[in-house]
Amino acid sequence: MKRVLLIVGGGIAAYKACELIRLLRKRGHAVRCVLTESGSHFVTAMTLAALSEDQVFTTLWDLKDEAEMGHIQLSRQADLIVVAPGTADLMARMAAGIADDLATTLLLATDTPVLVAPAMNVRMWNHPATARNVATLRADGVEVMTPDDGAMACGEYGPGRLPEPEAIAQRVDRRLGARSVSQKLAARHVLVTAGPTHEPIDPVRYIANRSSGQQGFAIAGALATLGARVTLVAGPVQLATPPGVERIDVETAAQMAAAVDEALPADAAVLVAAVADWRVDVAAQKLKKGMGAPELALLPNPDILADLARDPRRPALLVGFAAETERVVENATDKRLRKGVDWIVANDVSGNVMGGTANTVHLVTAAGVEDWPLMSKQDVAARLAERIADALTQDPAA
Repeated sequence: MKRVLLIVGGGIAAYKACELIRLLRKRGHAVRCVLTESGSHFVTAMTLAALSEDQVFTTLWDLKDEAEMGHIQLSRQADLIVVAPGTADLMARMAAGIADDLATTLLLATDTPVLVAPAMNVRMWNHPATARNVATLRADGVEVMTPDDGAMACGEYGPGRLPEPEAIAQRVDRRLGARSVSQKLAARHVLVTAGPTHEPIDPVRYIANRSSGQQGFAIAGALATLGARVTLVAGPVQLATPPGVERIDVETAAQMAAAVDEALPADAAVLVAAVADWRVDVAAQKLKKGMGAPELALLPNPDILADLARDPRRPALLVGFAAETERVVENATDKRLRKGVDWIVANDVSGNVMGGTANTVHLVTAAGVEDWPLMSKQDVAARLAERIADALTQDPAA
């Protein structure tokens, strides 16, 4: 059993902490709550105590608890500290190292990992001060989730909504190395490709691209969290294999195509890998500069996505990725139709974004286009995994 210390901040989204407690306990985690003074205006200590079946801590000035240095004990006894909702004020005090109440004092006194789920008005989230505070917290090792995009209680629309309790619970599972009891994809096999391919020119040079593999690995991990049997075909990247994932390492596009073929059949396939379009006949010896520019005939690589779309063993749900530098949605829509796949996840890679930790993506399906806000690659993975699970369990032809 893992122990989660939940700090409930003072925002309207505090009511979702009740559902979060229920989900965490359903997963087998012990939950203990700290309720801030402002949080108590939205949810009561009695409610949190009933749901967690444990004492709720509210003040730094409790004579009994603090005689035993209660805030120190709280900060050290948990396996993970979760701040939800993480308001703009609470994150600002965390970033500044302020310790003026129980929550901020124990956060400053802890060496336990901390996960923050922000929730605030869209303009507060977009304010430069909040951006600086988030950057400071992340630099200090605090994991700050990306808030959801949508309608606010204040009537405005945009990023700032508390991530859904299920998404927070999944993130807790990943941080604690626990397997989710949400087994939506149990008994399902999902094939994922990730990373670049390297196409040799000579013994020391190759054609490649800048794919880091991070998004594909995150998707593989998120699918495994939902109970899927995941086969991950990975190009040459230096990333740890997500828990519960079977990994097959390849180098070239031809090797990746063969590995994909070998991994079939699958219920779904998510082809995230940035496969090089071209290869050349490999020179036996290193090509020398003094020899002049060699005449290299570019030969087409296999189109793994299109080939899988035509394969009689085609998965029930076939998802491709499109990294675009212009006309992102238009090009992705054209790719979905041209290659005959179910979904395309498109992202804008213009500028210096390759290898980063966040993505702004557009999910292109037969039903239309969903514009997702800027979020971490882990959050993109969690959202996409949930969508895949819903499609396979409710309508495989979605």
